[in-house]
Amino acid sequence: MPQITVAGIGFRYLLEGPDDAPVVAFSNSLGATLEMWDALIPALAGRFRTLRYDTRGHGGSDTRDRPVAVADLAQDLAGLLDTLGIDRAHLVGLSLGGMTVQALASADPERALSATLMATAAYMPSTQSWDERAATVRAHGTASVVEATLGRWFTPDFVRRDPAAVQSVRERFLACDPAGYAVCCGAIGRMDLRPALSAITTPTLVIAGRDDPSTPPAMAEEICGGIVQAELVVLPRAAHLLAVERAEAVGSYLRAFLDRTARGAEPGR
Repeated sequence: MPQITVAGIGFRYLLEGPDDAPVVAFSNSLGATLEMWDALIPALAGRFRTLRYDTRGHGGSDTRDRPVAVADLAQDLAGLLDTLGIDRAHLVGLSLGGMTVQALASADPERALSATLMATAAYMPSTQSWDERAATVRAHGTASVVEATLGRWFTPDFVRRDPAAVQSVRERFLACDPAGYAVCCGAIGRMDLRPALSAITTPTLVIAGRDDPSTPPAMAEEICGGIVQAELVVLPRAAHLLAVERAEAVGSYLRAFLDRTARGAEPGR
């Protein structure tokens, strides 16, 4: 899989689809990789050009073991788009990726054709809890938090129905660089994007899992309350990693939203 260097950091990425189609750029969650979108991509095949990448410190992307903010992760995505010659894109992110998209869409509204924010939040207290998680992973690796994490990411029913998908996510989580994971924990713990939400002027789709204990629907409602063109979908039988657990439903909602946005329709109509 190709790598590209942005501001001295190497990123693993995958760009697929028709050269002349609108670009949809995906940003992954904490502890995951670009493969988390595998089951969703077919919903956009032939209609969009998809860009996936590993967040810094994850998968095949480089780690820089120094404090970063979510704004820095947003600049990673902007730099990746610039380096690939992509002026504007539909931006899609889940959890940490959704925070990255919020930061970029608010800082540079013209860059985003639309924003899709999945299982995410604009603010996630407390700093202390994120610092404690980062310290645990630095000391003992991601194996020390994998069971608790997967318990939040998937409903028990999905774990029983598709153990292979859960195992694939588990393996990539266990392979995540501890320092890269910890640095991103620090970014989340110090994030407060609530004041920036009003600067997001592009059509925005917010998707929450009804059974998500990490970023419950109330956090999605808070995001929608701050963005003038936001619409909310709450998926039943979905926990946190809903792009894996409910890939077919998420892909259907995303495709319809992107098609509607491309036609210039107002969200919700």
